[in-house]
Amino acid sequence: MIAEVLADATSRMDKAVEVAKDDFATVRTGRANPQLFQKVLVDYYGTPTPLGQLASLQNQEARTLIVTPYDKSALRDIEQAIRDMPNLGANPTNDGNLVRVSLPELTQERRKEFVKLVRTKGEDAKVSVRNIRRKAKDELDALKSEVGDDDVARAEKELESITKAHIDAIDEALKRKEAELLEV
Repeated sequence: MIAEVLADATSRMDKAVEVAKDDFATVRTGRANPQLFQKVLVDYYGTPTPLGQLASLQNQEARTLIVTPYDKSALRDIEQAIRDMPNLGANPTNDGNLVRVSLPELTQERRKEFVKLVRTKGEDAKVSVRNIRRKAKDELDALKSEVGDDDVARAEKELESITKAHIDAIDEALKRKEAELLEV
């Protein structure tokens, strides 16, 4: 029973760390990167659809990305969705066949805003890991009558070390992203 609770908590924390890393990837640095557009939802025939399902994305230059839609009728919707994307500052242009997205040069002030945004995302991820820990601890406390106090105490120590490892992983990813953002 205890092993199941710990395994479940570990897998949930792993997912939380992966989500945090994916969120960090969507915050732009000085280069155009197709991952920036992972969270862009395009209104495609009344349904919010991820951009990756509607078009192919390719880097043309350091700050230019080419979006080639599979369905040319979605061109305007794709262009509008990219323009409306917060924290991107992208300037899409539509030539009838594809959308060319030019990302402006980052100023020092904008870089600092992005660092704040990444720190907020990192803190949200840590809160999520702590919530998983709390839920697992409650499950362990419920098992006290079945397995005994000593086993539960050992499991709680292990849960704390698992939690610390995952929070450290988030911190490490956060440090790398901050360094990448502040790099000129």
